Amino acid sequence: MARYLEIADGIATLIKSGALRPGDAIPSVREASTSHRVSKGTIVQAYGILEMRGLIEPRPRSGYYVQGRQLSSLLSPSASLKRPRLVEISRPQRIQTILSGLIRSPAISLGSSFPSHSLYPLQALNRALAASGRRGTYIDSIEDLQLGLPELRRAIAQRYLKLGYSVPLSEIVITCGGMEAISLSLQTVTKPGDVVVVDSPMFFSGLALIEHLQLRPIEMPVDPREGLNLSSLSDTLRRYPVTACLLMTNCQNPVGFTMSEEKKLELVALLTKHRIPLIENDVYGELQFGYRHIRAAKAFDQGGGVLHCGSFTKSLAPGYKIGWVSSGRFRDQLLGKKFISTLGTSIPPQRAIAQYLDNSAYDRHLRQLRHKLMQQVNQMTDAVDKHFPKHTALTHPTGGYVIWVRLPEGCDAFSLFEQAASMDIGIAPGPIFSASRAYRNFIRLNCGHPWSPSLERAVRWLGGVISRQLS
Repeated sequence: MARYLEIADGIATLIKSGALRPGDAIPSVREASTSHRVSKGTIVQAYGILEMRGLIEPRPRSGYYVQGRQLSSLLSPSASLKRPRLVEISRPQRIQTILSGLIRSPAISLGSSFPSHSLYPLQALNRALAASGRRGTYIDSIEDLQLGLPELRRAIAQRYLKLGYSVPLSEIVITCGGMEAISLSLQTVTKPGDVVVVDSPMFFSGLALIEHLQLRPIEMPVDPREGLNLSSLSDTLRRYPVTACLLMTNCQNPVGFTMSEEKKLELVALLTKHRIPLIENDVYGELQFGYRHIRAAKAFDQGGGVLHCGSFTKSLAPGYKIGWVSSGRFRDQLLGKKFISTLGTSIPPQRAIAQYLDNSAYDRHLRQLRHKLMQQVNQMTDAVDKHFPKHTALTHPTGGYVIWVRLPEGCDAFSLFEQAASMDIGIAPGPIFSASRAYRNFIRLNCGHPWSPSLERAVRWLGGVISRQLS
């Protein structure tokens, strides 16, 4: 185990045992570095892990303290899927109806993955969009139409560099949102009937895409803190003719874990050995809560086998539908797929985002956004702990704005969804996150909206319905 993880786990044990209580100060980075005989960077990593787990909190000009809220329900929900499973997808009409309902977004939208627009600098972006529209939609070449606006691609390449790794400009292709990036990547490296490894539970639009492309998923259960079990993945690659992997390694939706960089390095090495491409869905990567940014698996790609898919939809501009894929060695094949699907991506939104990225405003916005999202996740967690019945468990997201909740045995997520919908409350039932329709007593809750009395009432009402199901 990495040294920073050992230190983090040691402090976590002290907190959970009561030796360190809410509000207690923990040693400064300098003191901890001296006492553990490690570098300050190692301590910063350890404290970042504890912060992401919701166990400690930084206070400006004061240091680190044990988090004030210690919740009885903050357990790691065990998955109902225990081992890898090859699935033939057949999504019944009931699930299709639920997915349509989530997109329509009821009055209290706890089920969608759309955050509140109030969290984003839309006025500044819209001014930039208006200015870019006056400049027209012309570009210099058909290559720029397919690849995307050169100034935006350069801004993305510079963003990679700022986050600690280098991606050649020639790899970057601008797409119509993150889903097109994932779709083009899958179409580039697979054909109908191929076997694809996916994490489980996984985002439901990805499952719908896999079904549409007539692919056969192998569901790999994930640990709520560590993510994919690489030993289990290695065994799966030996047993099945896997063509590609589609995984989220940062702020996974719906569980919320972020894999360590050491584990990502091992993942890339394993897939390189088997010559299997990785499609890395990293649309939440900029929303990590920790002090230190944890790089994507793409940072460890030496052979061009990782197709890294990103988007500004979650981090900056919901509704603008601008994403990208760093396509590795597959760029030319991916451009062929892009040519016959959308040919190019709308120019004015690209210009508006490129203009916004051309100063320090993006980093300031991200700092504020992460802080607000972490607050909202904590408020939702507090409410679930307060209003849901005993034996409910939920995850510690390391970023993003969703939490994965395991309801007590005997609860039915579909029934809860239908009762909530009758009250104009939207939730996401667990089985829609599984090709095999596992997770019958799980739900996902959206924390992307500022906390309000109406959200509190909705969570209290859900807790009452769950309690009645149990009785």
